[in-house]
Amino acid sequence: MSRTRVVIADRYPVVLRGLSSLLSAEGGFDIVASCGDAASCIEAIRTMVPDIAILDPTMPGLIPLKNSSVANPDSRSTRVVFFAPGEGYELVLSSAFDGCSVVPKEASPETLMRCLLEIASGQTIVPQSSMDQVAPAVNGVNSENALAVLTDRERQIMRLVSEGLSNKEIGRRLNIADGTIKVHLHHIFQKLEISNRTALAALVISQHDWVAPVKSPEPG
Repeated sequence: MSRTRVVIADRYPVVLRGLSSLLSAEGGFDIVASCGDAASCIEAIRTMVPDIAILDPTMPGLIPLKNSSVANPDSRSTRVVFFAPGEGYELVLSSAFDGCSVVPKEASPETLMRCLLEIASGQTIVPQSSMDQVAPAVNGVNSENALAVLTDRERQIMRLVSEGLSNKEIGRRLNIADGTIKVHLHHIFQKLEISNRTALAALVISQHDWVAPVKSPEPG
């Protein structure tokens, strides 16, 4: 299985170290460069052409990267991921590169890993609103009312989605079929008026007291 080559760039050494440790522990990622400034980041992307570049959107000097194709001779381009704080989503989205993804710094490690795997497979992840907007309300409905429209089973599935579990893993945990999980997720998306698992996970992360941890079913 091919590994995902990653460049990390952030102004803060503790973030660089944390991301490096997390990605190294996952096993499917190779960190080809870890950069503390825009100049070294841009050079690393242009010379190494990683699969993914995880960038601090507040880092000064990223404009040259925005104005370049950042591709190698085989036209394999790097997928740009802004690792952004929730309160800065609107600012990031307004100045984001075409085709880039945005992942919240408030996300759990499991959610971050799942997002990066989806991005590496060709998907683009962009939040519909900031974490501050998602937390208190879903399309104008406050969080308590939004939760009230969900069944206990749907709340369990929400919690497991936020932990980064796949449908198959959720099915095993709850002892129900994968197809049933898909149906439940469809109903959850409709009720909360959101469109993807990332938005759902962000909602649970920001309102972690909503849903109690899910216990595995008793054997037998």
